[in-house]
Amino acid sequence: MNDVKNEEINSIFFDLSKKYILPKFNNLKHNDVKYKNNKDIVTSVDLEVEENLNKILSKIIPNSLFIGEELYNKKPEILKFYSQNQYCWTVDPIDGTNNFVKGKDNFAIMLALTFKEKILQSWIFKPLNSEFSYAINGGGTYINGKKFIIKKNTSLLNCIGSISSKYWEDDFKECIINLKKKFQNINSYGCIGLEYIDIIKSLRDFTILSKLSPWDHLPGILMINESGGSVSHFDNEKYNYIEGKNNLIVANSLKLKNEIINLIKECKYEY
Repeated sequence: MNDVKNEEINSIFFDLSKKYILPKFNNLKHNDVKYKNNKDIVTSVDLEVEENLNKILSKIIPNSLFIGEELYNKKPEILKFYSQNQYCWTVDPIDGTNNFVKGKDNFAIMLALTFKEKILQSWIFKPLNSEFSYAINGGGTYINGKKFIIKKNTSLLNCIGSISSKYWEDDFKECIINLKKKFQNINSYGCIGLEYIDIIKSLRDFTILSKLSPWDHLPGILMINESGGSVSHFDNEKYNYIEGKNNLIVANSLKLKNEIINLIKECKYEY
């Protein structure tokens, strides 16, 4: 199969943003916002964008499979699609829904195309300024048409990044508290897709992650790998979205990632 045309995906994202996302930004009504799983916010916009992407993407690659964040909440069995011998789209219609609801600007549309355990292409689009990022397996990472290679090589003490504060096992929580003291600045955007982008831009250095929903990470991980960064689980094995591990290190270099792994090893945590 030929690569999906990036210009086509950019146009799709732009049109969906113009039609569904931007008109509701800072303009959501009470009935536009609901809760799923009794804790996570979902909006009517998430649902509309995902539903439209499902229809559109199935026409780009006929007989392809579709995994969406909102669809997963109704049909968790769709994660089995990753093991099938078919192309599979993974969508986060609005990464950073909480920010979108609060009128903050850190939110994005995210998309990845996979075939079994291989991430083939990925895309991240920021509706408010139309910033469009994409990566091609073996072909590099691009932001607004410019190829990016991560150039920053930062020591631990000078690092800026994020560390998940939730979903860790109880016996690892103390380790997380101590890890946060090892870096210059720990903060989160509330939109992991844009954290990936800023690592690529050398504005951030790393993230340490717990809960690994594939729609949150497939797009950014391909972009990090294709721009010279380094990604692995705590056991130094490459990211595997089929196995469903719940720990990950994303860093701007192999050196930094290995330094973080060594810090985690000091916790003597069985991962």
